[in-house]
Amino acid sequence: MRRSHTTGSLLLTLALFVWAGMVVGISFLEAPLKFTAPHITVPLGLGIGRIVFAALNKAELALGILAVVSAFYLRVPKRVGTGLGVLSTILLAQTFWLLPALDVRATAVLAGSTAPPGFLHMLYIGLEVLKLVFLLLTGTWAHGWALQVACQRTSAPEPRVPHRLTL
Repeated sequence: MRRSHTTGSLLLTLALFVWAGMVVGISFLEAPLKFTAPHITVPLGLGIGRIVFAALNKAELALGILAVVSAFYLRVPKRVGTGLGVLSTILLAQTFWLLPALDVRATAVLAGSTAPPGFLHMLYIGLEVLKLVFLLLTGTWAHGWALQVACQRTSAPEPRVPHRLTL
């Protein structure tokens, strides 16, 4: 197996699974648990959340770019490319539409106004669940494909036995 292919496969798989771990750790553990801590008010929780999710989004963009560039370089199978396409679409929608809209809402609450209940937060949670599923699937597909390619490249071809003519 070529060294560059091994490195690219490792970067792709690592980016997807580290990204999945960050989503689990922040979106599904830190975010809901912070409001159960003593003395955390809604404004304080929103302030912390804005900072944490902005940082998470930057890390996700970096990992997403790393995954897409690695996949492009490796010429991955269609299902891995499709998974990355779904992930990129979700991430871009969150980055350029949902997070700014939720930030406006959080800013209004921090300023003292009461924001009416909206569907954006539930949509964000739904997309986080979908994103996590696709991160795990795409990471598993990429890893399986990389192992398959590695096995094909390292297995020695069967020796050729010259054909003997017998009279």
